[in-house]
Parts: sequence; C-alpha cells; structure tokens
Amino acid sequence: MSEFILVTTTASTKEDAAKIAAVLLEGRLAACVQILGPIESRYWWNGKIEQSAEWLCLIKTIRGKFPAVEAAIRANHSYEVPEIVACPIELGSELYLEWLRRETAG
Repeated sequence: MSEFILVTTTASTKEDAAKIAAVLLEGRLAACVQILGPIESRYWWNGKIEQSAEWLCLIKTIRGKFPAVEAAIRANHSYEVPEIVACPIELGSELYLEWLRRETAG
C-alpha cells in the first residue's frame, strides 16, 4: 500500500478552492495543492443531469493524513456532498516523495 496519495476535490469558485488549499497547507495536511480551472463538470444530482463550472484541487499528501484532510475539506466546503477522492501515488521521484513526506510531517 502506497504511503503517498493524491486527493481530489472540486469547488464552485476559485476563492473556495483557495480557502480549502490554505486550510490544508497551514495545517500541514498537504505538501502541495494545485488549483485548476475553471473546468466543466457534468454530473447526476437530485435525479437529473447537471452542468457547472468548478475549480479542481489536486492535493498531495500521505495516506495517514486522509481522515484529517477529509474532515478539513468537509468543514470548509460549500457543497452538501463534496468530491473527496484519494488515489495512491505508486511511483514518483524519490526527491519529490521525500519532500512530500517532510512537508506533511508537521
């Protein structure tokens, strides 16, 4: 099982995405958060297909921090059901992974 994970979430505004990123970084819950957007999202909600512009957050962290990352996202998110998905980082530059480990150690 990989020690490192990439967590994704989306936000309705760039400001909301920046707020989530700040909370995660200031709490040492993530080493890096990239904010991309706007992106176009299409999804099922309340029985119909919806479409909206969103901002995507790519959150690099370690597996042990996931419960706190999830809680921080939920506490600072405007969505009723925010996307919070984690994927393992199976391979990466050893220097980058060591940096990720070091920056989330606090």
